[in-house]
Amino acid sequence: MNIRLPRAPALNPDSQAFRHALSQFATGVTIITTRTSDEKFLGLTANSFNSLSLDPPLVLWSLANSANSFPVFSGNSHYVINILAGHQQELARRFAARIENRFEGVPYSLSRSGIPVLDGVAAWFECHNRSRYPEGDHVIFVGEVENFAVSPQPALIYHGGQFSSTQCNLEQP
Repeated sequence: MNIRLPRAPALNPDSQAFRHALSQFATGVTIITTRTSDEKFLGLTANSFNSLSLDPPLVLWSLANSANSFPVFSGNSHYVINILAGHQQELARRFAARIENRFEGVPYSLSRSGIPVLDGVAAWFECHNRSRYPEGDHVIFVGEVENFAVSPQPALIYHGGQFSSTQCNLEQP
């Protein structure tokens, strides 16, 4: 039996108060990388990553419609999601900053599709840009994982506007 309740009136929260409330949810930190049409690399820090499905293997993340990188990520066939390790706080800050070449001096290798995989990450996922869903002021990207690797280590987390590291169980399943 389905029960349908009336929708509550639209809430127009103060954006700062809403952001503060959201900051109470601890998240992992990622750097999403791809390649531009002129063969340059593009990367950004994001904490909107989540697993979606095991069969097929799907992950998701979101990007603001207003982001300068939005057209590139929307149009590309592939990207890599790099899960940052606890010691990579400065890397997260670098890829969140407005600087010309975020990759300068940053060690990486290339995935099968030629996308940067950052050295020292806890895990990475090479994804086919399977689908996109516009919602509010962001687009949700669903990636089908084509390749991945893991290097278990403490994770970089973000909570209350601060980076931190957590210990993890380093045993493999």
